[in-house]
Amino acid sequence: MNKVILMGRLTRDPDIRYSQGGMAVARYTLAVDRRFSRSNENGNDQTADFISCVAFGRSAEFAEKYLHQGIKIAVTGRIQTGSYTNRDGQKVYTTDVVVEDQEFAESKNASSQNAGASSYRPESRPQPSSAVDDGFMNIPDGVEDEGLPFN
Repeated sequence: MNKVILMGRLTRDPDIRYSQGGMAVARYTLAVDRRFSRSNENGNDQTADFISCVAFGRSAEFAEKYLHQGIKIAVTGRIQTGSYTNRDGQKVYTTDVVVEDQEFAESKNASSQNAGASSYRPESRPQPSSAVDDGFMNIPDGVEDEGLPFN
């Protein structure tokens, strides 16, 4: 079974391209916090992993319309590996998460407070008082009904 579940923040706005057939393809990187930090080759503590994600079709169009740098999302998908030969003739290996589902992981208000953040900081976590009164997340303006899981 090949199943991935991630929660993290976009490191920058998604890169959107369209195939010759007109299908949208979105690429973005998620900064996913680690439970424990470890020192990297420079001796700095690394507290997050940066995971490359790719979405196709309607998922890519959703990413283009609603996702931006710093927003916290939850992604489910599968790992896909590949390789290509670069201009210098060297073989480059790739690993991406192919997005099957993506959803907002915090309120719109909390997201705007954390814009540009790439890793979790407890002091920036939204407090219960900033949550929507009815306990439900606000749906962004302009979301079409066909994208919602209910009528």
